[in-house]
Amino acid sequence: MTKSVLARRAATELEPFAHDRLTCTIGAEVFDVDLGEVSRDDLLFARLRAMLLEHKVLFFRNQDITRAEHVALAERFGTLEDHPRLGSDPHYPGLVRIYKDLDSPAEHFENAYHCDATWRENPPMGSVLRCVEGPTVGGDTIWVNMAAVYADLPEDLKEKIAGLRARHSIEATFGARLPIEERHQLKDRFPDAEHPVVRTHPETGEKILFVNSFTTHFVNYHTPENVRHGIDYAPGAANLLNYLLSRAAIPEYQVRWRWTNNSFAIWDNRCTQHYAVQDYWPGIRKMERAGIVGDRPF
Repeated sequence: MTKSVLARRAATELEPFAHDRLTCTIGAEVFDVDLGEVSRDDLLFARLRAMLLEHKVLFFRNQDITRAEHVALAERFGTLEDHPRLGSDPHYPGLVRIYKDLDSPAEHFENAYHCDATWRENPPMGSVLRCVEGPTVGGDTIWVNMAAVYADLPEDLKEKIAGLRARHSIEATFGARLPIEERHQLKDRFPDAEHPVVRTHPETGEKILFVNSFTTHFVNYHTPENVRHGIDYAPGAANLLNYLLSRAAIPEYQVRWRWTNNSFAIWDNRCTQHYAVQDYWPGIRKMERAGIVGDRPF
């Protein structure tokens, strides 16, 4: 078989599934696909992965698959990781239960623009999230294309942040409501991570603005180039960080998904942020997420 025939065959085999783009910037709803079958089939998974790199988040409805299939699908991307503050399914480590009902504590970890677990040295590559039980009204999730956010920054600002690095903390977020001893123990287990403010996607080469609600401060801003007087650093650095954080809230970079039971979202955590809208009280929202171990941002 000639190289040209092989190339055409490979292109055909990786042809996208039937789908609708949901915005001009991010997100696609995929049709006529059984994620259980994808979890067992190399070619189907390769097609899904190629679509994920293009659209950054993929959505599926009516996926009545087992927890084992959910885990198997996520494990095709890589090793799964647990979460130190959220419960996992006892039979499937790494399948994190995010259950909010009338007995849930009044915690607000979700309703912020964030990239999952950037307080890790190696933040997750992505996640496969299932709606087990959703409210009749509300409870949507928003995703943001942070590559598009970076691309639209003014050129002088891109130059200013090119070499900056920032601190990301679980202590200041999930740990903030804990008693001081437990908070310090959490930080001992997961010391603050330091990441570039602009990371490079390891597969697409895109530049991505990589600050979110886990980011506390820049670690190398206080230099003669940036600081002439104290006010240039405090509040100057914080003002710059807040400006960068605010970019995620711009609707033109977003897609919003209305959950139904047994609907799924698969997203690339390296180039997106998301926001789980907590507008459904006293409704119930039960989600199960398989997070995939990622690489160290560069």
